Amino acid sequence: MASAISSRRSGKRWRNNAHAIALRLGRRGAALIVIDRLILASNNEGKLREFRRLLAPLGIDVIAQSELGIPEADEPHVTFVENALAKARHASAHGRLPALADDSGVCVAALDGAPGVASARYAGEPKSDTRNNAKLIAALSGVADRRAHYACVLVLTHRADDPEPIIAEGRWHGRIIDTPRGDGGFGYDPYFLDEASGLTGAELPFERKNEMSHRGKAMRALLRQITGERA
Repeated sequence: MASAISSRRSGKRWRNNAHAIALRLGRRGAALIVIDRLILASNNEGKLREFRRLLAPLGIDVIAQSELGIPEADEPHVTFVENALAKARHASAHGRLPALADDSGVCVAALDGAPGVASARYAGEPKSDTRNNAKLIAALSGVADRRAHYACVLVLTHRADDPEPIIAEGRWHGRIIDTPRGDGGFGYDPYFLDEASGLTGAELPFERKNEMSHRGKAMRALLRQITGERA
């Protein structure tokens, strides 16, 4: 019973947040802008799954840019925020819808922050989680310092020339292990150990992962900026 009550309360809060999203974005112009559909400026299936699950309680339909025939944006920048901005504006311009862009990666202390913004293409083209992870583990061979963190920057634009994009970020600290564990997640998750739980990103159930992950933290920060409430 307690669980059902909690669920109903949570649903009510998310519906209120969805209304707040409309009000906040509506202040930018004469017309009320309601977000019920947005483009995810990514073709990464793992990110698409995570964002659909994170935004479903808000009643927001997340559309992959590939579904609209939108090509991937160039990512020439050296920071996560610049790349995320470029991707969000690119998707909004092509799809004529609000766009959410994520630029994220794993930053390893012993590698001076690499792979960083190059995480998705660390081992070159075509993008491959298997080859990226193999390169990372090879680079850390014999290295004792395995500290690492995931970084995520989210950018929400309601149009391509949005002068006030909403920007949020999150970090998830852990360390890199040599042997993969778990069959969930994506990217570097099987090798990224969350030391507080003792589980890798690929072993954590989605709800628990969302509580501690860089992407979950960034999404909650984004919602706080939009609604002015704790999310």
